[in-house]
Amino acid sequence: MQDNSNDIYEITQIDGVITFKNKNTTIGFIRFNNSGEVEYIFVNPAFRKQGIARKLLKLTKEKIGKDLIPQEPISPLGKKLFNIN
Repeated sequence: MQDNSNDIYEITQIDGVITFKNKNTTIGFIRFNNSGEVEYIFVNPAFRKQGIARKLLKLTKEKIGKDLIPQEPISPLGKKLFNIN
């Protein structure tokens, strides 16, 4: 995640979607259900490799209080994120 004090981030949580934004763009979002299944997770390519996907997963897990599992099909990046071989 960027560590620039001039950046202001907003996190919204609406109907199974958590969105992470700054004043200019959507940085990333996660769509999930109450069973703990992650239906979709996306991070804007310009903001990747900053821990945003892991932050979205953490916020989702805290919100629903369950371990998360990815829905099929799982992309190679998704397998890496969820530590699936």
